[in-house]
Amino acid sequence: MNIFRLAGDMTHLASVLVLLLKIHTIKSCAGISLKTQELFAIVFAARYLDIFTDYISLYNTIMKLIFLGSSFSIVWYIRRHKIVRRSYDRDHDTFRHLFLVLPCFLLALVLHDKFTFKEIMWTFSIFLEAVAILPQLVLLQRTRNIDNLTGQYVFLLGAYRGLYILNWIYRYFTEPHYIHWITWIAGLVQTALYADFFYYYFQSWKNNVKLELPA
Repeated sequence: MNIFRLAGDMTHLASVLVLLLKIHTIKSCAGISLKTQELFAIVFAARYLDIFTDYISLYNTIMKLIFLGSSFSIVWYIRRHKIVRRSYDRDHDTFRHLFLVLPCFLLALVLHDKFTFKEIMWTFSIFLEAVAILPQLVLLQRTRNIDNLTGQYVFLLGAYRGLYILNWIYRYFTEPHYIHWITWIAGLVQTALYADFFYYYFQSWKNNVKLELPA
């Protein structure tokens, strides 16, 4: 654990709390992509298969439970909650997200550190997380007008990944033999996907205007 990883974890947690706040308090999921939330649920389910078998620390276990529970709760809210689901934008959230799952799984079968079930699933989750934000970004580009909580949610997700890159750089220079090419490349791809959003987010913040993405 180092300050960059802790900051990344807290930023990731903050993004989830912002989204839950929007859904639970305002009873609205407007601007939120169900497709991205379903991909995140798959990511965490595949990544945390070891939650009850390989104990690392209390902190690690609690964070795993939080992300598993929150991701499936958000999907349930959007799909099943009688009030929240009314605000779901089905007409614009049409990205064929399941077509991302198979390529990521096939890639995990080819590129992995060890050919075991848990390792393959962990690698699959890394690849899938890298592209899981795509349906959300496409939805925001189609609707263009973005409310504050949705903008903060996506910004915090991108910031979490950026902080994790700093964590990897720190560990590379402080830990001997620390090399994880799969995680690094997937993380860089994921961060690159946020670049356009970050630009317009900071422009709206600097000019004190409502965040709006170009068509």
